[in-house]
Amino acid sequence: MTVDSPHIAFLGIGLMGAPMTRNLLAAGFSMTLWNRTASKCDLFTDEAAIADSPEQAVRDADVVITMLENSDVVEQVLVEQGAIAALKSGALVIDMSSVQPSVARRHAELAADRGAGYVDAPVSGGTVGAAEARLSIMAGGSEQDVDRARPVFEALGKCTRIGPVGSGQLAKLANQAIVGITIGAVSEALLLAAKGGADPAAVREALMGGFAGSRILELHGQRMIDRDFAPGAPARIQLKDLRMILDEARAENLTLPLAQQVHNEYQSLVANGHSDVDHSGLLLELEHLNGALMGSLGKPGK
Repeated sequence: MTVDSPHIAFLGIGLMGAPMTRNLLAAGFSMTLWNRTASKCDLFTDEAAIADSPEQAVRDADVVITMLENSDVVEQVLVEQGAIAALKSGALVIDMSSVQPSVARRHAELAADRGAGYVDAPVSGGTVGAAEARLSIMAGGSEQDVDRARPVFEALGKCTRIGPVGSGQLAKLANQAIVGITIGAVSEALLLAAKGGADPAAVREALMGGFAGSRILELHGQRMIDRDFAPGAPARIQLKDLRMILDEARAENLTLPLAQQVHNEYQSLVANGHSDVDHSGLLLELEHLNGALMGSLGKPGK
């Protein structure tokens, strides 16, 4: 890998991948892009090479970044479509998707067989954090591999090395447990206040100055008040993450009742046709359950 200016192959130009690619190009990295829906790469045709397959994309890359939807898709791209098999010796794979820790560990072993390094580096911050290069990056891998990745991470946000391979994904699961449960708490709190006749916007403002203040209350509480559920992080992705949390808990003989309850609520939200609303749209499921709309002025409807 060329330390000064590694060539990056980026696989997955979606809601997160597109702004991340924009920031990497702005930082001066040369790039090759690939996406299952090729037209999503069109924005970058004048600035980056576009590959026809994952195998072609990674062949000459010093760094390979994946930002894909789930473990199954990452497996298809890296293994079934031959990306890992096409790695050059000395390359570094950085999987910034959210996958099971066990999947990350297995992919690291396959990369090592090719003489390549591996870092699992899921992120938090959503599309806003991706666009503003303010992602929180949770990295699992050897100190050497994470250090090799830092010039790339600096163009995307702030990286914290959590521990060995797989631990980045564990940190992401912890993050998503807090996010999902807190969205549920904010939804219930604002609906409770509105149903009793309080203005939820005023309640949110008051709570922001106290112990209940949080980034989720600030951003997603406002989304709920505005009823702005355009996806930054779709509900189906939050549901996928909650499934992984519960799978990991079972593997560790843990019972996580709050995560289980919020999982069930997101499962109902998705089943009711809201898979692509923002995860703050969990309010919609709570309203459906209660037969009451929160409204924005403390005057809920039926």
